Amino acid sequence: MSVTAVLRSEWMKIRSLRSLVVCLLSGLAATAGITALASATYGDNASDGADFDPVFFSFFGLNFGQIAAICFGVLAVAGEYSGGSRTIRVWLAAVPRRGLYYGCKLAVVGGSALVVGLVTGFTSLLGGQALLGEHGVGLGAPGAPRAAVGCGLYLALITVLAAGVGAVLRSAVGAIGVLTPLVCFLSPVLGDGPVTRFLPDRAGQQILHTAPEGTLGAWTGLAVLVAWAGVAVWGGWLALRRRDA
Repeated sequence: MSVTAVLRSEWMKIRSLRSLVVCLLSGLAATAGITALASATYGDNASDGADFDPVFFSFFGLNFGQIAAICFGVLAVAGEYSGGSRTIRVWLAAVPRRGLYYGCKLAVVGGSALVVGLVTGFTSLLGGQALLGEHGVGLGAPGAPRAAVGCGLYLALITVLAAGVGAVLRSAVGAIGVLTPLVCFLSPVLGDGPVTRFLPDRAGQQILHTAPEGTLGAWTGLAVLVAWAGVAVWGGWLALRRRDA
């Protein structure tokens, strides 16, 4: 099969599986919805602090939306190993070149997450700032466009990271069980520290701040998340290449 044909088939799989569509759109709904609720409810109180960052506050719901991104990435890959590996065997029979199959799957999964993530970023930013009232800033404020685009990049990279881990573990439950604490809970539990700032969520979310503080800047933090995703993708490729379907 050609690259175009494999890409088309992967896109059809995402569109036809309700669980994947729900996960993909849930990230948008959770991030934008919870951000809007927080901005309307707590915006005035939050803005009383001297270190209040209205741009970063526009992504208050991202910590909930990224759970949907993790589920989407994991299910898109690990879901094909359920049911005694019958699904993955069918697809590898149709696309014997495993590198082509894996690359096209990651491209479609990551690309879909990027598109929805960009919509999420701009929706959360514009909606959150509007609900902050006099404390809000416009899209042209310093760091605002970068943060909106960065939200899309962040969600896409988290999705690719999840897809790679899903390929390594071949279990949706196992992959989600590993990634949810790593991405969502470890940073708040450990607090600030030399190790915490290099965790996927803490590093990647530097791009959402108007003026990032600490060792990592906006783009260097995102580069750390790229490294996490790259290691996961590489591990997934080794697992797919060396193991039987």
